[in-house]
Amino acid sequence: MTGRPPIRVLIVDDQILMRRGLRKLLEIEDGLDVVGEAADGADALAVLGRTGADVALVDARMPRMDGVTLIARLGAEHPRVAALVLTTFDDDDSIFGALRAGAKGYLLKDTPPEELVDAIGRAARGETVLGSPAAERVVAALRGAAPAPARSPADAEGDLLSEREREIAELVGTGAPNREIARRLFITEGTVKNHISSILRKWRLRDRTQLAVRVNRGGS
Repeated sequence: MTGRPPIRVLIVDDQILMRRGLRKLLEIEDGLDVVGEAADGADALAVLGRTGADVALVDARMPRMDGVTLIARLGAEHPRVAALVLTTFDDDDSIFGALRAGAKGYLLKDTPPEELVDAIGRAARGETVLGSPAAERVVAALRGAAPAPARSPADAEGDLLSEREREIAELVGTGAPNREIARRLFITEGTVKNHISSILRKWRLRDRTQLAVRVNRGGS
């Protein structure tokens, strides 16, 4: 990391001993600069407004604003900050929730110091970093996914949809209301409505009922 500007790191964890321990660990590393600490997501956003950072080390579960919510807010308000989860939780909801929200990596707190330092550098470069438990769950999920149905030429117009529109179309197909879609994708209900309107226009459909029928027939 020498010869380059130091990577600015923000530590976000509700346990003060963990924050202080991480600070001492990282401050002795060449090329890293701990610019602040925060006890939860709300504090983290306030600190970022004053100092900025390249990488935010984020715990998954915290009071007031948890890690997943913070990561989604970072994507919207501080897109240049790479979120790297460092937590004790390795359940599917935490891992996939963080990755869907935009986390650049997911590590457990028993990660060796040298691997954590390396992960911070990789996250700052835009790479995705997964510790072994998270990587195993991602691979298991991919292996368990059903193969995509064959698509006919008539369905080629589905390629007009953006990736986010495809996600929303699939959720509409499950019967999920706008509020649930917004919660799962970490966006507002207004944004969901706008995307659905765009999907209906692109696919020349009248309403979300027709959209749900089309998705369930394999037209997405």
